[in-house]
Amino acid sequence: MKPLAATILLFSHLLVLPCVADHHKESGWKDLFNGKDLSGFTQRNGSATYEVVDGTILGTTAKGSPNSFLCTDKKYGDFELTFEVKCHNRLNSGVQIRSKTKNDDPKQRVNGPQIEIEASGAKGAEAGYVYGEACYGWMTPEESRKPHKHFKDGEWNKYLVKAKGSRIQVWVNGEQVSDLVHEKAFESHPSGFIGLQVHGVGNRGPFTVAWRNLKIRESK
Repeated sequence: MKPLAATILLFSHLLVLPCVADHHKESGWKDLFNGKDLSGFTQRNGSATYEVVDGTILGTTAKGSPNSFLCTDKKYGDFELTFEVKCHNRLNSGVQIRSKTKNDDPKQRVNGPQIEIEASGAKGAEAGYVYGEACYGWMTPEESRKPHKHFKDGEWNKYLVKAKGSRIQVWVNGEQVSDLVHEKAFESHPSGFIGLQVHGVGNRGPFTVAWRNLKIRESK
C-alpha cells in the first residue's frame, strides 16, 4: 500500500472510532451483570444458590426453600430491560421489576411486579405475562393471559421489558406478549430493584435457571 493511501486509511479509522464510542455512550445501555461475579447484587429470601458459571448467573433450587431472589442493589423506575434466560422445563421462574422488601430488609418478603418465565410445554404457557409477587396475584387480566409457545423450551430465550409509568410491555423472542397498564401497581411500586427468581419447588429438584446478557437503559 502506498504511504499516502495508508495515511488516509489510518486517519479515516481514527475519525470513525470516536463516533462508534459516542454511539454506544448515547445508546444508554448498561450491563447489570459484569459476567465475572455477583457484585451489585444481594440475595433476598430463600436458600437457592446463585453462582457465576461460564459468564452466566446460574440459579439452583434448594429443597424446602421458599422463593429466592438475587436482586440489584440499585433501584430503577422507568427503563428498558433486556436479558436472555434458559430455564429447566419443570421450574417456574421470573424477573422482578420495581420490587421491594419492608424497610429494605433482605429477610423480608420480596414483593412487586414479576415478568413470568415458564416453559411452553405441549399446550403453551404464560411466559412474559405479569404477576404481582406477594401483592396482586396476576396483573395480566385472565382474558389476556392466553397460553402461547413463544418461549423455546431448553433454549436461550430473549426478553425485552419496557416499564414507563403505569405501562409495562414485554416481548419474548421478538413477539410482544404483554401491554399492561396497572395504575394501582405503579402507585405502590413506582421504582425498586430488579430480582432474578428461583422458585420454591418443595422437595423436588434440583432444577436450574440461567441468565445472561442482562442490560438496562433508564428512561428520562
